[in-house]
Amino acid sequence: MMQTKPKTNTSPVLEIRGLTQTFGGLKAVSDFNVKLGRNELSGLIGPNGAGKTTIFNLVSGFYQPSEGEIFIDGVPTAGLKPHKVTSLGTARTFQNIRLWNDMTVLDNIRVAQHSQLNYGFFHSAIRTKRYQQREEEVTKEASELLDIFDLKKYADDFPKNLPYGIQRKLEIARALSSHPKLLLLDEPAAGLNSADVQELIRLIRWIHETFDVTIWMIEHHMDVMMELCTQIKVIDFGETIAEGSAEHVRNDPAVMTAYLGDDNI
Repeated sequence: MMQTKPKTNTSPVLEIRGLTQTFGGLKAVSDFNVKLGRNELSGLIGPNGAGKTTIFNLVSGFYQPSEGEIFIDGVPTAGLKPHKVTSLGTARTFQNIRLWNDMTVLDNIRVAQHSQLNYGFFHSAIRTKRYQQREEEVTKEASELLDIFDLKKYADDFPKNLPYGIQRKLEIARALSSHPKLLLLDEPAAGLNSADVQELIRLIRWIHETFDVTIWMIEHHMDVMMELCTQIKVIDFGETIAEGSAEHVRNDPAVMTAYLGDDNI
């Protein structure tokens, strides 16, 4: 299983320089910069339509930037497809849960490790010893991951039949199964009730304390961000308007204006 590793590499896990994205005549992201070190837990916030998910899509390789550079662990991602960005050590969850609903919970975890199987079509076609050994290892690790996430009792269930909060938990477990260096959480508390939100806070804190992974999250639940994140970056209309500690951005006039409007300040 994944273990906490010594932090010997001091280069940023994620570095973004001058990131700009335009769609037609609309500038969705403008000159965005960020640098995330190892095992950081940071946040990205802003009003609806501010450009937050666009930035995650750029980092994940779903979009190619109009301008700027993105580096994962020092490697430039320009021109890379999403699966290649994933192989560099990036994993993410989505605002709308994306699970394979016609596969069991266990298989959702297993299939997420396909990029690490290290066997080709020949081995799988004739089911060589190498194939069987790797499949057994993947199943064992997937089962262990379900166990530590308290999901093992759902191993043979289909995700579509599970409560929403459990689906969220499974999506995060699946993302971690690829052994990422960078975990992107896009509104993980969306759709959760208050009890599930508190459980999510405990889960993310535990992941941060247990795994050697940098977490960058988007979230509209400010109590989640304020409780978890050491640093928060705020964008509005694609531009950075504030950054710093949770307490700093909470009291920043530009942030309050962006969320509440001038008339309410």
